[in-house]
Amino acid sequence: MKIVMTIFGISGALFLFSCGVFIGGDPKPSPEWLTRLIQQQESQPVANPPASITRYEYNGQVVYFLPQKCCDIPSMVYDSKGIVICHPDGGISGKGDMKCPDFFEKRTNEKLIWKDARGYPPEK
Repeated sequence: MKIVMTIFGISGALFLFSCGVFIGGDPKPSPEWLTRLIQQQESQPVANPPASITRYEYNGQVVYFLPQKCCDIPSMVYDSKGIVICHPDGGISGKGDMKCPDFFEKRTNEKLIWKDARGYPPEK
């Protein structure tokens, strides 16, 4: 029985860490929408720089920040329910949607939640 449980535990850990690195001690991110967002990022080509998700406190709430991938693509700030509340940078102007122009100055308590471990450039 111990052997079966050990194999099951190792298999589960390998599955969770196969594409990305969860930071902060908890390999299972919460809430569920965040797991789906990470899976979505892992299903796309490797970004340059590699994708990451960082948790902050901003204006009295917990938010999750997904940086822009390049140039005119806006970054995303999600609330704790997974709803996009703003795009602090990117877009044609480089200033996002102006719904949170003070995000970079006022965010606090940074905690890296996930970072794509595939690296850039992609291995051939």
